[in-house]
Amino acid sequence: MKQKTLGLLACTALLCACQPDQKQTTITGTLAGVESDTLIVNYFAVSDLSRSTIHRDTIALQNGSFTCQLENDSVPMEAFFYAQPRNGAAAASLRKTITVVTFPGETVEVSGSMDDYHMKGNAFHQAYEEVRALYKPYEDEMHKVTQVIMGMQSDGTLTPQRLDSLRQIYEPINADMKKVKEDYIRQHPDEDISVYLISDFGKTASDLLDLIGEKAQNGPMAPLYKAMKEAIERQKAREEARKNMVEGVTAPDFTLKDLQGKDLTLSSLRGKYVVLDFWGSWCGWCIKGIPDMKKYYEKYKDRMEILGVDCNDTEEKWKAAVEKHELPWLHVRNTDEADITVKYGIQGYPTKIVIDPEGKVAKIVVGEDPAFYKYLDELFK
Repeated sequence: MKQKTLGLLACTALLCACQPDQKQTTITGTLAGVESDTLIVNYFAVSDLSRSTIHRDTIALQNGSFTCQLENDSVPMEAFFYAQPRNGAAAASLRKTITVVTFPGETVEVSGSMDDYHMKGNAFHQAYEEVRALYKPYEDEMHKVTQVIMGMQSDGTLTPQRLDSLRQIYEPINADMKKVKEDYIRQHPDEDISVYLISDFGKTASDLLDLIGEKAQNGPMAPLYKAMKEAIERQKAREEARKNMVEGVTAPDFTLKDLQGKDLTLSSLRGKYVVLDFWGSWCGWCIKGIPDMKKYYEKYKDRMEILGVDCNDTEEKWKAAVEKHELPWLHVRNTDEADITVKYGIQGYPTKIVIDPEGKVAKIVVGEDPAFYKYLDELFK
C-alpha cells in the first residue's frame, strides 16, 4: 500500500507539484472546536473496495480552516479526516471523523464541527446531506456504545458478558440505520448517492444493486457500481468453488509471480506435501500465527513446502511483510487478474490448505487453529 506522510504544508506542496493546467480535486473547510492544528486525511478511490491503495496526508489547520487538494484520479474518491491528537495517540474507533466524497476536478466545502459537519458541492453532496440527516442519530448512538466498549477495554473492565450486552445494544441500532439507508435507496434508485450507500451493505448488497437505474449505473458512481457488481459475482463463484473444495479433489493449478518476479506454478511442487497459506500483512491472526508457522516449517521442511499466497496487499506491502517477519518459505502474490481465492473458495484468513504429493487436497483449515499443527504432527509422525 503506497502511503505518503507530508509536513504541515503538504497541500501547498501538492499544489505546486501539479501542472498548471491540471484540474484539482479540492476539499476546503472551516471547523469549530478542533483542539489540534493538524488534520490527518486518508483517501482512496471509492471503487477500491479492498482499500488496497490508501493515500495519507497531513493537513495544516489554521484558525479552524484548511485546504486539501487531491490529484485528479478520474474517479470519485472517499476521504476521511480526523484531528491529529496532541499526545500523538488515540484509539482509531474513538476518533471523530469527517467523511467526504469527491469528484475529479471539483471542490467540496466542509463546515461545522467534527461532531456535526455539513458539505456543499454538487447534487451528490446535497443528496448526501439529506440522507445523512436521517441516519446520523443512529450513527451517534453507535459511537457512544463504541466509546463505552473502548473505555472498558482500556481500564480492564470489559468482560465477555459486558461485551455481549453492549453488542445487543449496538446491533439493533446498526440494523435500524441500515433500514433507513435501504429505504432511501429504494425510493431513489436513480441517484448516485444510492450507489454509494449500497457499499455499506456488504454481502446483502446484491438485491439493492439490482434496483439501481441505468442513469445511476452509468453516472459518476459507475466505477463503484461496476466494482460492487464484480465483487458480488466473484463472491458467488467463490461460494460455489467452496462447495467443491473438499478433501480428495485435485487442487486447482495456478501460476503467480514470486518475490523475484518469476512465474511459480503450483504443479511444479508435486512430489512432496505443500501447504497453501492464504494470508495478508493486514490480517492480525495471520501475523499472530507466524511463530508457529516458522516452528513447523523448520520441523518438517524436508517433507513439506509452504507456499504463502499473499492476498489484498500491494506488492510493496507484501514484500515488506515477508522481509519484516523473515518468512523462509516460498511466496507468491494473488492478483485481481488471476484471483485464485475464487478458485479455492477462500472465505476467511488465514486459510491453510494441505496438498498431498499427487496434487490432491488433503486438509483445509480456516483460521489460526491448533488443529492445523496437530494434523501436521499426525501426518509426519
